[in-house]
Amino acid sequence: MKSKSISALLLSCVAILVIALSQASGQESPQKKPTKEDLANNNKLFIEVATKSLHWDEPTDPIHIAGPLYFVGTRGLSSWLFVTSEGNILLNTGTSKSGPMIVQSIKTLGFKPEDIKVIINGHGHSDHAGAFAYMKQLTGAQIAVMQEDVAMIEDGGKSDFYYGKDWQVMGQPPVRVDRVLRDGDIVRLGKVILTAYHTPGHTKGATTWVTTLVERGKAYKVVFPDGGGFNPGYKVAQPESYPGINQDYRNTLHFLESLRPDIWGGHHTEYFDLEGKRKLAATEGVNAWVDPEGYRRFIASKRRAFEDEVDAEMGVEKAPPK
Repeated sequence: MKSKSISALLLSCVAILVIALSQASGQESPQKKPTKEDLANNNKLFIEVATKSLHWDEPTDPIHIAGPLYFVGTRGLSSWLFVTSEGNILLNTGTSKSGPMIVQSIKTLGFKPEDIKVIINGHGHSDHAGAFAYMKQLTGAQIAVMQEDVAMIEDGGKSDFYYGKDWQVMGQPPVRVDRVLRDGDIVRLGKVILTAYHTPGHTKGATTWVTTLVERGKAYKVVFPDGGGFNPGYKVAQPESYPGINQDYRNTLHFLESLRPDIWGGHHTEYFDLEGKRKLAATEGVNAWVDPEGYRRFIASKRRAFEDEVDAEMGVEKAPPK
């Protein structure tokens, strides 16, 4: 990977938020260090700090990636536009405040938001599906969601296995799902063919999208991984946040490890170093986005974080470093 910021994208969401909270709470006490428990026990704090420190609701310039694929998200949250001769596909919508920023990015590229025919997502949390209702009302597009996440999209997050109890804080405007997806289903429009793989863990219906895109006669395997990360408060060992979550994570991580993409896009921009690759793209074009090693490292970091969390929950003592 040619980017200079590979270590930054390997930080987990939890680690980034803890750092941000440390900075935010510096005026209280230099000895007070926030923990996962601080985040797990206060969803309002969690979402507010994440939104601000990870730049979720800040606009950024859109950019062409490869073939029909464009980045149209915010500074911190990814939204992806696939442009075809039969209309366009939008993957993810950011938070409920992201809609107008996505619309402006699409217009900046010279496309019409009204040409979006299908809206899909990685999972049903409000930082990725928060503007589903807004975009559907604007475009009339079909919303297609993995079966296990349909309920949380339609009830605004009330049925989410973890955040449902606090849906007023963690949810989003509800919207009707038009197409229910199952593992291996295909979303096709024009020459774009996206395959949906059920990769549960982060949510019960987390979805990894895989496609092949062509840029200047060369084909690239493109992957949008999801499902392998966990949020503060999740229980992935015993007792489990939902029955079977441990095995879901193991299956998902194994599947994600088996993929060998040329280009990949995380649903949070720090995962794949959007800004670093954007700078490289100015001189290197599509080659700036080709990053198989970065993908391998990213998924390995998810595996390590998961195993460490299991050990912590089970009370496994770590051997001191040699």
